[in-house]
Amino acid sequence: MYKRLLIAGVWLTIGGACTAQTALSPEAFEQKLNSTSNKIVVDVRTVDEFNQGHLPNAILIDYYKEDFKQQLSKLDKNKTLFVYCAAGGRSADAARQLMDLGFKNVIDLEGGMGAWKTAGKKIIKP
Repeated sequence: MYKRLLIAGVWLTIGGACTAQTALSPEAFEQKLNSTSNKIVVDVRTVDEFNQGHLPNAILIDYYKEDFKQQLSKLDKNKTLFVYCAAGGRSADAARQLMDLGFKNVIDLEGGMGAWKTAGKKIIKP
């Protein structure tokens, strides 16, 4: 019995190594963002929230829109996706949805835009 559990655990560990969903602090998120070339930055807040300021090069896919999951599925699965919202709840769920859609590398901003602003990170205002 122990051997079967051990083998199953090793198999799951190896299988899970191919995909990753990670929540990072603003500092670690920014560092990973800056060191990743093949990426997409996704803001899952509303249009009004986005227009109050967003991360550089972010695209908006509103979490509350009916076609949210459909819009996510159109993104390039070969790129690293950086996802954020206002406080971390919507982006955490969006990250899970992205993994369910087959995305391999999803990075979630822990604490969302609130934590990003508190950390004094760069924001683009239209």
